[in-house]
Amino acid sequence: MSRSENLSHRLTDLRNRFAARRAAMTRAATAFVSQPEPRTIGSFAKGRQLTAGNYLFAGHLVQKPGAGLWEITPPDQGFTNELHGFTWLDDLAAAGDSSARTAAQTWLWQWIDAFGQGKGPGWTPDLTGRRLIRWINHAIFLLTGQHKDQSDAFYLSLAQQTKFLARRWKATAPGLPRFEALTGLIYTGLSLEGMEAHIEPAAKALDRECLSQIDDQGGLPTRNPEELLEVFTLLTWAAVALSESGRSPSEAHWAAIERIGPTLRTLRHSDGGLARFHGGGRGLDGRLDSALAASGVRGRKADGLAMGFARLNAGRTSIIVDAACPPSGPASGNAHASTLAFELTSGRRPLIVNCGSGSSFDKDWRRAGRATPSHSTLVVSGQSSSRLGASVAKQDWLMDVPTNVPIGISQAPDGFRFEGGHDGYLENFGLTHIRKLDVTFDGAGMVGEDSLMALDDVARKQFDRVMDQTQLQGIPFEIRFHVHPDVDISLDMGGAAVSLALKSGEIWIFRGEGSTQIQVEPSVYLEKNRLKPRATKQIVLSGRAMEYATRTRWSLAKPADSPVGIRDLVKDEAFADATDT
Repeated sequence: MSRSENLSHRLTDLRNRFAARRAAMTRAATAFVSQPEPRTIGSFAKGRQLTAGNYLFAGHLVQKPGAGLWEITPPDQGFTNELHGFTWLDDLAAAGDSSARTAAQTWLWQWIDAFGQGKGPGWTPDLTGRRLIRWINHAIFLLTGQHKDQSDAFYLSLAQQTKFLARRWKATAPGLPRFEALTGLIYTGLSLEGMEAHIEPAAKALDRECLSQIDDQGGLPTRNPEELLEVFTLLTWAAVALSESGRSPSEAHWAAIERIGPTLRTLRHSDGGLARFHGGGRGLDGRLDSALAASGVRGRKADGLAMGFARLNAGRTSIIVDAACPPSGPASGNAHASTLAFELTSGRRPLIVNCGSGSSFDKDWRRAGRATPSHSTLVVSGQSSSRLGASVAKQDWLMDVPTNVPIGISQAPDGFRFEGGHDGYLENFGLTHIRKLDVTFDGAGMVGEDSLMALDDVARKQFDRVMDQTQLQGIPFEIRFHVHPDVDISLDMGGAAVSLALKSGEIWIFRGEGSTQIQVEPSVYLEKNRLKPRATKQIVLSGRAMEYATRTRWSLAKPADSPVGIRDLVKDEAFADATDT
């Protein structure tokens, strides 16, 4: 962080603290005039883990049975944010038994006692908005069996946090943090006595965010599918809450929901999870389908293109490709160098994946997960197609990104075809990566072709210079296919093919063509709510570009005698035990 950025952060923190202390002077207790139905989705298993004293947040596990939530020392800021955001209330409510209710009530009133007077790290507008939504959603769960003094303290804290949020929501960064803050303000304005004056200003501000942050195609500048789902969920919650109170969401608000819905359906794999690109995960189980159902928005993009991604859907198979220039500037703070990478899911089983975001582990895993070799695409000489910024101020931004990414989806003789290219390796090597993917109508197979081309005289001169530096030994490249950890993988036919067995019993065979060498190498699968990266494998096709045009063909298909559909009766793994690594 640069000196100026550090100063700005400190000033924002001081202003938040001052506004929080002012808000804490509010003494007028309030009550509910209406209460939105709880729509947040939690995990029963995580709720049980919390009541057992296993606190798993932001990739860190703290095991302290018998200790309260606020008695533990958070290992990092991400852990702290999850504590003060109160999304864990969703999990305790999902567990729903007496021990879960007791834990929720105890920890909430402990927070009021310890931090309710404007103290502590939880007084930021986005965390406050997130927290208020959960308190209101689960108010009945929290207030059942409580005395009047406790209820009064609860309502007073809601009023104080609402006052703070009304003063400080503008301090949030555009995008998801601001959507969280404004949705929380709308929730409290609709729900609490004496807070009605905040509804209209918050709704108008939300309209402006919809117009500035949601583009005509229903996408965000970050191109993060999971972040788009979170924004869509917040907008849907706010719209339903407004409607239930007798108010109508504005045209801009509802139009944003209508734009995002088809985009999310396009980014949804056949197993119900989101494509994992640009820092986003697959999403909490059921969250995507629940949000889409609540919105009432139907359909997906007719051309298969959404937020810079291309979707090929055939039979029970979904393929999603990163088919646009990466985010740039501040929007690229969590973006990945994943241009032309793809993921493939068969039925409810992911097969080919990207490694994912390592941000819940540490900075080294976060950086590694953003690099091109962590994605299922072609890599030239071990380099990424986009580079991370070298300056302190922009070290998290993507720099030198591909600027020309032409793509197209068309019908092939026996299926569908994706064609795309990017110039991320043009400057250093004189090479353009061109990728062609053909998938059959029944989804039982695909054929890929990856080419490295020096397309004009300038590119050929650069290619020749690099070839001279390698003493005409060629420019090395690898085409990587990261495999989901639930897939069993083995080399067959003397190393000429790779067998991939899914838990459903389905078999896929990978074959390479040409002069490339097939290898199976270690890989990792990076998931939230895991203590460590999961070990998995990757298929690597390696070769050297010796000429101005190098083409590599490969195929991934089920055996010819495979049934059209398989009854997938194997249960998915439940939420990992807190001690699972």
